[in-house]
Amino acid sequence: MAGEQREQREQGERDVRGQQRLAERFEEHRGQLKAVAYRMLGSLTEAEDAVQEAWLRLDRTGADGIDNLGAWLTTVTGRVCLDLLRSRTARREEPMTEGFDTFVPDPVLRALPQGDPEQEALHTDSVGLALLVVLESLEPAERLAFVLHDMFSVPFDDIATIVERSPAATRQLASRARRRARGATPAADPDLGRQRQAVEAFLAASRAGDFEALVAVLHPDVVLRADAGALASGVAASKVARGARTVATGAFHFRHLAGLARLVLVNGAVGTVAVSEGRPRSVTYVTVVDGLITGLYILSDPERLARLDLPDLEA
Repeated sequence: MAGEQREQREQGERDVRGQQRLAERFEEHRGQLKAVAYRMLGSLTEAEDAVQEAWLRLDRTGADGIDNLGAWLTTVTGRVCLDLLRSRTARREEPMTEGFDTFVPDPVLRALPQGDPEQEALHTDSVGLALLVVLESLEPAERLAFVLHDMFSVPFDDIATIVERSPAATRQLASRARRRARGATPAADPDLGRQRQAVEAFLAASRAGDFEALVAVLHPDVVLRADAGALASGVAASKVARGARTVATGAFHFRHLAGLARLVLVNGAVGTVAVSEGRPRSVTYVTVVDGLITGLYILSDPERLARLDLPDLEA
């Protein structure tokens, strides 16, 4: 009897150690999996949920027989995200209609670099909100094929098993998505210094109430996309505005927020977060081309802002 109890205890200890080791191996891949899920879903909360579901599936099956755990987990996470995207589409009677034009994905905020901006850029999030907005317009299978192949180098043969199509058809999905992404997201200036100059000029003009200076820093075809959530109404409602003078007029009405704005990195680009009483009031992602602002993506939905992690803004 004592021998059986000892054997059971030892087996239990081995099981615990095996579980801990499996959890440690999963944690090694968590960052990659969250990056995949965020690009697939555009939501930090849903991305966390998708990664957690990948862990639960690994916990149920174990790692025995899995030759490449990272690839297996990436595939599982992709499949979970695909199901979530399809569920979103099923909930919409008419996909991408009311509210889509003003949708701004969850931003990733980091403190503005104090050192070499080129070196710091290596550590910033590499996917801009402008591209995530385009990805929202894709069919779920197109988005999966594009994200997994073009961003994470997953072979088409592996993606094909997720979308249940041939590798050739899967390649076409990614190709269509790639064309739409290129057409809708023209190359922005990657230099953080020039981005900062444009954003600071915009803020200075807003704070001074200088309408013509606002217009001067905006590209003639600038587009503003503001997502204030479902409950906002009136002048604070979600909207899309186009053209320098139209966008400047809107910025002029909200110039009080410029006084609350702090410079931060928003998905790897210089942007702003307006903070009042320690809470974010809005986050703005900015695209800059040839020294002019071509796009402003503003999230002011209080519910979603409350879930964001704010960087150190003391500076």
